[in-house]
Amino acid sequence: MGNSRTFVIIGGGLAGAKAVETVRGKGFGGRIVLCAEEDRLPYERPPLSKEFLAGKKSLMDFTVHDSAWYRENGVDLRLGTRALSVDAAAHTVELPDHDSVKYDKLLLATGSRSRRPDIPGADAAGVHYLRTFDDALELDSVLVEGSSLAVVGAGWIGLEVAASARERGVNVTVVETAKLPLIGALGAEVGEVFAALHRDHDVDLRLQTQVEEITTADGKATGLRLGDGSNITSGAVLVAVGAQPNVELAEAAGLSMGDGGVLVDASLRSSDPDVYAVGDIAAAEHPLFDDRIRTEHWANALKQPAVAAAGMLGEKAEYDELPYFFTDQYDLGMEYAGHAPKYARVVFRGDVDGREFVAFWLGADNRVLAGMNVNIWDVLDDVKSLIRSKRAVDPDKLADPQAPLGELLS
Repeated sequence: MGNSRTFVIIGGGLAGAKAVETVRGKGFGGRIVLCAEEDRLPYERPPLSKEFLAGKKSLMDFTVHDSAWYRENGVDLRLGTRALSVDAAAHTVELPDHDSVKYDKLLLATGSRSRRPDIPGADAAGVHYLRTFDDALELDSVLVEGSSLAVVGAGWIGLEVAASARERGVNVTVVETAKLPLIGALGAEVGEVFAALHRDHDVDLRLQTQVEEITTADGKATGLRLGDGSNITSGAVLVAVGAQPNVELAEAAGLSMGDGGVLVDASLRSSDPDVYAVGDIAAAEHPLFDDRIRTEHWANALKQPAVAAAGMLGEKAEYDELPYFFTDQYDLGMEYAGHAPKYARVVFRGDVDGREFVAFWLGADNRVLAGMNVNIWDVLDDVKSLIRSKRAVDPDKLADPQAPLGELLS
């Protein structure tokens, strides 16, 4: 394999750390340079809006490796280092202070940043975004009992923070332009479940409502002015209107782009054979769905690096994991697997009002495209098997809790 080769990994999140781990674990003896933009050791992001704000985990609990691990594994870890450019022809990465690193293989794991809407007041003091641990620390300090929080956006981050805030005794208003929360991710049928969940916990949920302005006094946010002319007074504002993939490096390097990310094949290789991309920025061909999928989910950051690392080492591998994500809000815990951008119907199995059920997204041919288990924890493997089978199922049996899921394919 040769020890004179250099692998450069750009991105200091979970994906970057997992790539290093896999490459070393597979016996690569060459040089590894990991560039992390934050000054912190690579850590996982989902706990920022979940367990950290709920007071259940500290940063060390979701830091991937301690600094000793990087030293012991001979990793040239550059914290607080933002890669400035990639010269694909010269195989170099330009770093600050006129430093440049030559690579044999390059992995881009640059992740996303919070989307910043063009709303007056969006940059005022007291307006929060949630992407980094420092963001979470700031939010943690203002979510005190009796205070108030206005959340712009009813996506995953907005709703998870709303739930944590309510459990801390904060008064919460959530404003969303769509007619239901999570409608883009889950559709209307399941969006209703999350609307009811938050209203049951006394969140003031304003749907189909536009934010015209984040109001301020002396440069500090005081609340929101809405499209209907009404005002919400609030001590803090969280803007959670989605993520923007950090694709600028890849684009400037001349890689093929599309679907909001870097176009990669099933081995996560880009249009340049020596450059791979994983995580939020990877628009990957998926062998199971005959479709290109780019999702901003933790599971990709966790599992894609192993496939990319194999490719960098000259091995054959394909990423065929089902898209997967999870959430915890109040007493609702759920897991979702699959891919259903276009579905014909949703079939529920179990007690929807009691929030203990499984939902299935079906195509017009009654094939299961995706499934979500809510407060039921022993069905995920069966759900995945139904999706992978690509076979039609009987919707009535699917809806019947007495019909074992494992037998629907027999």
